[in-house]
Amino acid sequence: MSKLRVLVVDDSALMRKLIPQILARDSEMEVVGTAIDGSFALKKIQDLKPDVVTLDLDMPRMDGMETLRQIMRHSRVPVIVVSAFSTEGASATFKALALGAFDFVAKPQDAASAHMDEIATDLIAKIKGAAKAKHKNGGLTKNTAAAEAVERARPQKKQQRMRQEPTKIVAIGVSTGGPNALQYVLSQLPGDFPGSILVVQHMPEGFTELFARRLDESCEIDVKEAQSGDILIAGRALVCPGDRHMKIRRMALANTVVLSDDPRVNGHRPSVDVLFRSVAEFGNRAIAVLMTGMGDDGATGMGVVKDAGGLTIAQAEDSCVVFGMPKAAIERGFATRIVGLDSLAESLSIHCNLERIARSAKV
Repeated sequence: MSKLRVLVVDDSALMRKLIPQILARDSEMEVVGTAIDGSFALKKIQDLKPDVVTLDLDMPRMDGMETLRQIMRHSRVPVIVVSAFSTEGASATFKALALGAFDFVAKPQDAASAHMDEIATDLIAKIKGAAKAKHKNGGLTKNTAAAEAVERARPQKKQQRMRQEPTKIVAIGVSTGGPNALQYVLSQLPGDFPGSILVVQHMPEGFTELFARRLDESCEIDVKEAQSGDILIAGRALVCPGDRHMKIRRMALANTVVLSDDPRVNGHRPSVDVLFRSVAEFGNRAIAVLMTGMGDDGATGMGVVKDAGGLTIAQAEDSCVVFGMPKAAIERGFATRIVGLDSLAESLSIHCNLERIARSAKV
């Protein structure tokens, strides 16, 4: 088999040295070249025909954002953003994902060789995932279509929202391709959505707060980064912070969020499995959703939700950027519904409103 050909684009001489050293550990890939800015990168893409590009965003002359626009317009090579670990870096990263970047890794704050080891496994896995998605899907349009649809309109939020007990507890697990897909789904939900939503998005610490704020700006429902003690209420989505696990504590007066620093599960913290197992305690009030992402985190937990009588939904393959997490649940027989991205919000609204209608009928 031919090796995956990677082009490394970064204005830092240190990063142009360290990233190839990291990738050299994997026998399935080779770095075919490096570039110090976007202008050099575009020429080398034409000359070297890489399978994947790693891209720094903060560069002189042609910066990473303009470079990404040109790549998406002309060559459609999958791009992994190597992002600065800062508020500004996070903001730029989400813009890059909306423009079509496949995924990102966050540079350690100290980019010395020892600290770069922290992202090695993640970077290698995402490069392989990007190459596979390109060959499978014939392009990476799925990662931008959802974001473009959301940007066409900004919602009007309710000034005041009554605190109501949710009819259903909706737990969503998502990874690669998730920011745009999740933004699309949540933006389709009405402001009076009767369910409470909990989200585990595989994302580093420091990125999830900004991610939640961006979601809140594009949705009629409320969205915030979760904190321990948050109450589950209708019409609100809570996003698990990076590097924390999220569980639900059932209490007589109100069900609340509990965050923990327990060990990684399936190599992840946060882990979708941890959330799903917790939500399964709600029985038929639980809805577990697995969306686009690499690996199989959440599949086992989805089986627990199904066994407890909850509804389980997997995103359909043709609408996934990466059909990993949903596929694992489907192959194990844990997904009772397979739903495309365009229909997911409607499906959630129907199931959550059925419970509200049933309650009204009893009254």
